[in-house]
Amino acid sequence: MTTQRTAVFPGTFDPFTNGHLDLTRRASRLFDRVVVAVAENSAKGTLFTVEERCEMIRQVFKGSRRVEVVGFSDLVVSCARRVGAVVMIRGLRAVSDFEFEFQMALMNRRLSRAIEVAFLMPSQQYTYLNSTLVKEVARHGGAIRGLVPLLVERRLHERLKALQGSPRVSGAARPGSAPRRG
Repeated sequence: MTTQRTAVFPGTFDPFTNGHLDLTRRASRLFDRVVVAVAENSAKGTLFTVEERCEMIRQVFKGSRRVEVVGFSDLVVSCARRVGAVVMIRGLRAVSDFEFEFQMALMNRRLSRAIEVAFLMPSQQYTYLNSTLVKEVARHGGAIRGLVPLLVERRLHERLKALQGSPRVSGAARPGSAPRRG
């Protein structure tokens, strides 16, 4: 009997970028199973629901036997336990990510000693990329081709177009307006 090594890759993924895609692929070369865990985080003012984000990511990995997608709204270590993960994948784009990720890794270790954290660096072309930047560029009519999977690009444009017709809401209640990490 072989034991399957499972990694969980948690995040908000609003939207799922090519940087996220790159890290998921890298993790799938290291682990038998990678579970992309999509966080429900109302404080972040997401543009897409958890279900919509999960569905888009599933479509991106359609046909992949190593990648699964789940939504979660509790602690990431609880999600990791549910899916049988022994490792949590986190991406480091730049030195500025390290302090936040280090603090989170230590807190997660305190909450569950059974889960290790593995930091992966994305390909060089994605080191500047995050979901917030993608949304801002798209919101202002800039080109996002090559920054997100084509399916995500189409859905992002559709969502932003639909929101243009709705009354503007000020502050953090406007979808995608809360500051955050991609």
